[in-house]
Amino acid sequence: MENELQKFLIYLQAERGASPYTLRNYGNEIGEFIAFAGEKGVARWQDVDVALIRSWLASLHRAGYHPASIARRLYELRSCFRFLLRERILSDNPAARVHPPKQPRTLPDYLTVEQVIELLSAPDISTPLGMRDAAILEVLYSAGLRRSELMGLKVGDVDLREKRIWVWGKGKKERIALIGEPAKLALSRYLEQGRPQLLARNPHAADHPPKALFLNHRGGPLSSPRAISAILNKYLKQVDLPRRVTPHTLRHSFATHLLEGGADLRTVQELLGHENLQTTTIYTQVTLRHLRDTIGKAHPHAGDETLDTFHREIIVPLLEEGAAPRELEAKPTPDARSDELLGIDPKRQALERAHPRARSEEAPST
Repeated sequence: MENELQKFLIYLQAERGASPYTLRNYGNEIGEFIAFAGEKGVARWQDVDVALIRSWLASLHRAGYHPASIARRLYELRSCFRFLLRERILSDNPAARVHPPKQPRTLPDYLTVEQVIELLSAPDISTPLGMRDAAILEVLYSAGLRRSELMGLKVGDVDLREKRIWVWGKGKKERIALIGEPAKLALSRYLEQGRPQLLARNPHAADHPPKALFLNHRGGPLSSPRAISAILNKYLKQVDLPRRVTPHTLRHSFATHLLEGGADLRTVQELLGHENLQTTTIYTQVTLRHLRDTIGKAHPHAGDETLDTFHREIIVPLLEEGAAPRELEAKPTPDARSDELLGIDPKRQALERAHPRARSEEAPST
């Protein structure tokens, strides 16, 4: 079973572009299943059945694993079985017939617009490192990038004239991320002033100039993910914001503020680089709180169960078609025509209309 697992990991790396972190997790956690199977006398993938997989998940539950951790292990095992089917090593995927444990509903943490502006204003832009940090924070929030995406940026990926960045996301999938005027100004200042000063500290830069967009204090590539978290934590402490905020919190804030500003769900999906729209709908739980309050006052039977049903069966489908939350707030009743609720704009127009850091700093806020 170990041999097949190694082949699966090679496939993930070579064909799916999996990161070292993903490969380590898959290897360790599917390895746990192989060890469990061995304890039960099963030494071949062909002998794995539904009962064995359920027994393994039950053992994880008894050991106190969180439902999300158990579900992740099941999804990893399913993926491995799909690979074995593809390679004709197996003819059946028993993991596909096992359901993951029910997940508690959790909403993404996010910062308010005021908190974000306070955080983005914290770096001292009179120093090269301050210019770099300001650009990092602005790009994380303005473009909604993952930390790994930010780490992979090269100088050539940035188009300041068009205010866009070429990003390599999960699975090495390319997308174009849009940035606003403040992020453009922060990047321009860093590229023209801060980065050259950092590059001058690198004795090898003349012969081997680094292509990485963001440099460390010695002028080399900023290559450690922990460095991004350390930069963020420095300014969180400086402005007295919660230390639980992570780089991904800025991504959550980006999506939440877009929806609150009136962007439609599919635009946010594309800007975030989500493959599945369902992943993006989690933000509607956050952004439609005011909408739910409005429905609660207007609907004659607006109990919690009714509101949940209305949200699930009417609001979410409308959002998936392109409805903007701000427009839904104006017509939240079930008899409103769906075509009246739809407000679809191109991505750039939606970004500049909805995102609080997409417009020029001189432009009046709306």
